[in-house]
Amino acid sequence: MPNPSRGEVWLVDLGLAAKVRPCLVLNIPVTEIDRALTTLVPHTTSSRSSRFEVLTKTKFLRPGAFDAQNLVTVPRPKLLRRLGRLSADEIQSVENAVRFWLGL
Repeated sequence: MPNPSRGEVWLVDLGLAAKVRPCLVLNIPVTEIDRALTTLVPHTTSSRSSRFEVLTKTKFLRPGAFDAQNLVTVPRPKLLRRLGRLSADEIQSVENAVRFWLGL
């Protein structure tokens, strides 16, 4: 079973309607007694220029944005393969958008 870390970007099977797409791992590490779930921020190449989207330019992703309005939690087996890791500044930008979306 995959063991994703916060800040990594994984290719994830989000189901038939949402497709397989890159997602940023947002949650902290889980222990054996926790549920084997991962909370993600999906990446989209169809940006709407929303205030909740964070544009990214990385070598392992097509141009696009992480969509803080589309948080998803999936079982870890849905994570297919690790694509890379965002920089600390990029992670912070996505975290700020998530906090803004949730009013935290």
